[in-house]
Amino acid sequence: MIDQKNNIELSIVIPCLDEAETIEICIKKAKKFLLTNNISGEIVVGDNGSKDGSIELIKKNGARLVHINKKGYGAALMGAIEAARGKFIIMGDADDSYDFSNLMPYILKLREGYDLVMGNRFKGGIKKGAMPFLHKYLGNPVLSFIGRLFFKIKIRDFHCGLRGFRKDSIKKLELRTTGMEFASEMVVKSSIFKLKITEVPTILSKDGRSRPPHLRTWRDGWRHLKFLLMYSPKWLFFYPGMFFFLLSTLFFIIISINPIHAKELTFDLHTLTYCGAGIILSYQILSFSFLSRIYAINQGLIPVEKKFLNIFNFFNLEKGLLAGIFIFILGFLSSLNLFMDWRQEGYGNINDLNVSFRVLIPSVVMIIVGIQTIFLSFLSSIIGTIQNIKFLDE
Repeated sequence: MIDQKNNIELSIVIPCLDEAETIEICIKKAKKFLLTNNISGEIVVGDNGSKDGSIELIKKNGARLVHINKKGYGAALMGAIEAARGKFIIMGDADDSYDFSNLMPYILKLREGYDLVMGNRFKGGIKKGAMPFLHKYLGNPVLSFIGRLFFKIKIRDFHCGLRGFRKDSIKKLELRTTGMEFASEMVVKSSIFKLKITEVPTILSKDGRSRPPHLRTWRDGWRHLKFLLMYSPKWLFFYPGMFFFLLSTLFFIIISINPIHAKELTFDLHTLTYCGAGIILSYQILSFSFLSRIYAINQGLIPVEKKFLNIFNFFNLEKGLLAGIFIFILGFLSSLNLFMDWRQEGYGNINDLNVSFRVLIPSVVMIIVGIQTIFLSFLSSIIGTIQNIKFLDE
């Protein structure tokens, strides 16, 4: 039974932009699935401004048309999802690469209580010519691996366009991206907010259109990667920053005491200078990690974890100021001591530059880090206080 307004279990959502060659077959397959399986449902097409006759075909075949003025794959889907009346939603592309007549595996998983059911094309099968070589062996595997690594998502096909979900669960995520990265945002935020995710095998067929697809390999691949990095401050800022901070600090301390001799190589003042620069740079990266996490939480992009909230509350403005002033004073006093030694020698040439620079370089590093800490404390307070936000582990 199709389209009982007060009791719709499933909305099949299809984004459309000039898909006259294939939109009709997609709608017919979707209608066949609903009728064959006696599922109360509807077919909703989010049209992004088609001018090739797609709109007439959508109306002719009994699908519900939703006009989406804002351009983009994500915008078309968000508009159609918002208009959908079903408890469950299954979304898929309008190019006839996915079989809308075989959606029962998704329905069964959704009925079991899963919030998001992803299709896995690598398990179900990729027909000859259905996926470009770079997408199949580089783009999808690499981006899927990064997604699993960054967000601990136990799915193998991160970017499958055929997926099902509970409307109420996905609506809470407040998805925002309007382009191709919308698919990544849905999976990432579902993982971050601890929704129940699973996957089912699905078959990818060759695109049924004669024209090139809207997807652009390198542009959209970069947009997906950029999105994954932006939603993972730990991997973008914290882990690289901490690695370089510890490495730079270790060598900085060792060389500050004595040069390192390795056969014919000697690591001394020049290396010490670069290590000092490494400490300052990595400290800035760690600061970005802290600030970006605060901003993301206050914008509702990610939930707040209690351990991070405890850290945020512990390192408040006052403690940050005291720490920054303390580090600055250490550097200043060390520099002042050097100045007094220079003064005793009548402001002339410094005799032992080696000893002098072993004090000068650490002093400069401490002064800079101290000042950075002071202003970091002010900036973190300006960005906002974390409060009245649902905890991740509640």
